[in-house]
Amino acid sequence: MEDHIMVVRNLSKEFKGQKVLKEVTMKIPRNCVYGLLGPNGAGKSTLLKMMTGLLRPTSGEIFFQGRKWSREHLSEIGALIETPPIYENLTAWENLKVRALLLGIDQERMREVLALTDLGDTGRKKAGAFSLGMKQRLGIALALLNHPKLLVLDEPINGLDPLGIQELRKLIRSFPEQGITVMLSSHILSEVEQTADYIGIISEGRLGFEGRMEEQEDLEALFMEVAGKGREEK
Repeated sequence: MEDHIMVVRNLSKEFKGQKVLKEVTMKIPRNCVYGLLGPNGAGKSTLLKMMTGLLRPTSGEIFFQGRKWSREHLSEIGALIETPPIYENLTAWENLKVRALLLGIDQERMREVLALTDLGDTGRKKAGAFSLGMKQRLGIALALLNHPKLLVLDEPINGLDPLGIQELRKLIRSFPEQGITVMLSSHILSEVEQTADYIGIISEGRLGFEGRMEEQEDLEALFMEVAGKGREEK
């Protein structure tokens, strides 16, 4: 497990007797962008929520940096799942200040993450007046405050315009060089193709493929094959 920041083994999740995730096993290499692909409702968000402690697995195990996952590991995991957790009546700096006070983080780190996410010049502008892309970047800034080793992003480009997508893609691609592994989910093949080093494809709660992005000549064909097989096995 030394080469992998997170390893998931036989992970399953049931809601009211219905299996949403079915014996998922996956390995996330260090210092890469791992793209988790799947149709809407495939189980992507459920899997990410278990990786970040928001849901408990029904069965299976998660290992983080070679040790069995525990809540202590949350200090090294940053996450942006669903909508950014921001106060719209506060500025970017004030939003960071609220989180920094809880975590005992100094203002120097706040300045660092604002610069990193290109929000350093937003001044007194309230977050409620930010564009969707700026709100996403603020959500990522909040997730970066505690120097995470793993950053988990659930459908980060949803609703963004082409410029916002390009800015976010560039930001995400910069993280592995800083020692941050990124796990992101998406149903948009072209985006994962341009962003990820590794991919996993999930369909109907099962991981149907995992491998290097560069080795896939036709991602769309592979995706359709895995998604089709998942529906047949449902």
